[in-house]
Amino acid sequence: MHIWVDADACPKVIRDILFRAAERTQTPLTMVANHPLPLPGSTLIKQLQVPQGFDVADDEIVSRIAAGEILITADIPLAAEALAKGAIVISPRGEKFDTGTIRAKLTMRDFMDTLRSSGIHTGGPDTLSAADRQAFANQLDQLLR
Repeated sequence: MHIWVDADACPKVIRDILFRAAERTQTPLTMVANHPLPLPGSTLIKQLQVPQGFDVADDEIVSRIAAGEILITADIPLAAEALAKGAIVISPRGEKFDTGTIRAKLTMRDFMDTLRSSGIHTGGPDTLSAADRQAFANQLDQLLR
């Protein structure tokens, strides 16, 4: 088992939950980002720093992730690629993605992208709530059992 994190946009509170879970369960964790991140002193927790660029971190994760490993991301196209490789994918809000629902999420993402590119303001995601953090922690604990 290995945990991969699309870390460029991962909230600090979620990173902290991941660090504690990796230590508690002795599960290797790799944070993939294009900038340095503060990490706890642990042999289990590493950072893979990639160059700046569109989808560079995503491409690196997809090239390395294996079936049965866990990916933490809110990036729907990345989630779809990881699912296609047999990975387990959850969002920082605790939503578990699966092959049965990812197509609909990709379609909605593309639709919203079309709206934004035509000048319509669609807003961003809601602020990460305490319930979101708890849902994430619960989903992660369940996967690591």
